[in-house]
Amino acid sequence: MENADVFREALEVLRKGGVILYPTDTVWGIGCDATDPDAVAKVYDIKRRSDSKSLVLLASSMDMICRYVQEVPEMAVQLVEVNDSPMTIIYPGAICGEAPQDTAAGHGAKSPHVLAYNTVAEDGTVGIRIPQMEFCRNLVHRLGRPLVSTSANISGEPTPGKFAEITQEIRDAVDYIVDPSLEKGSTGKSSSIIKVGLDYTVQIIRK
Repeated sequence: MENADVFREALEVLRKGGVILYPTDTVWGIGCDATDPDAVAKVYDIKRRSDSKSLVLLASSMDMICRYVQEVPEMAVQLVEVNDSPMTIIYPGAICGEAPQDTAAGHGAKSPHVLAYNTVAEDGTVGIRIPQMEFCRNLVHRLGRPLVSTSANISGEPTPGKFAEITQEIRDAVDYIVDPSLEKGSTGKSSSIIKVGLDYTVQIIRK
């Protein structure tokens, strides 16, 4: 399958609120439109994980990150400029929608201008990575908003680095699976995670 077909089919699913299984620059991810709270809720259901936790997102550029974070710390910009390996940065002040009072009636309205409330941590921070993989960056760029990127496993189980390691349960739960041959750009290892503050504080969460 040509990449153009993969992009078209994956984007169609994402724009309809679906969930995809796709290779990233690190490990295989379960993804959805990060501005769609109902789609994000599906991801939590697939992983059997509480939505009180936050999710890692992918952005295509620093410009995209700036649209969803109130103020990007200068330190974060510097880290992105010099970084040469997969790195997720936790940013303060995520711009997100409000959590609904009654989730039984749905998970809130979708807006392309704000992140889904259930992608953001309780302290208002959000983890975002600009992937060092052309396929991922192009997919997010074409979607036009951040993409959820959480490991393709049930919460608490081993993280699959390659497609062959993903359980059938996960494969059956998603709406679309990206061509596994595209995983050749993945490292098979999780990214480092660094938390930055507006006061120039830097905290290494995961090396």
